[in-house]
Amino acid sequence: MEWIMEGLRAGIVDMTWLEAVAVFFGLASVYYSMKENILVFPTGIVSTLIYVWICLQVKLYADMGINAYYFAMSIYGWYLWSRPKPGVDRVPVTWLNGRGIVFSLLLFVASYGVLYVVLATFTDSDVPQWDSFTTASAFVGMWLMAKKKVENWIAWIVTDLVSVPLYLYKGLVLTSFQFFVFTLLAVMGLLAWVKSAKSVSSHA
Repeated sequence: MEWIMEGLRAGIVDMTWLEAVAVFFGLASVYYSMKENILVFPTGIVSTLIYVWICLQVKLYADMGINAYYFAMSIYGWYLWSRPKPGVDRVPVTWLNGRGIVFSLLLFVASYGVLYVVLATFTDSDVPQWDSFTTASAFVGMWLMAKKKVENWIAWIVTDLVSVPLYLYKGLVLTSFQFFVFTLLAVMGLLAWVKSAKSVSSHA
């Protein structure tokens, strides 16, 4: 525990103002997502654009790409969430059906395979397996969040748990801590969205 606290202190000392801004808006985005608040998207856009640059500097190329993807999906999700069906005040939280589950798993496997080959073959990444894994799971999570599916939180929990040691290994201690907090928020988000989906089903 002591080395973790020491690492956090060192991370805060070494932290750039840019990483601090990215962490702040990243945490805000997860909070707003948990609350089903459309502000999840503008706050997420700020954080992801900054992390594109940060990931480039530390050679996390797949994570750099996924942050660019987050930006695009934030625009898409913002569009979907702002246009609920007539007669309702917001887009409801729902569960994936069987086809959606299969598609999500295939999306993960396919994106992982492509990312790993690209990273291992064409870049100097020293963690192609883990970079590809977190990116593929986040790819699925962002897609499901834009669609307002409960299962998006499961994908985020997996992503965040693996990202904690990955960013710690890369020396981004504060970002690693951010992903630890993300994990806790994702568990809370999962519970909140399960409750919301049950409420939608009971009123259907």
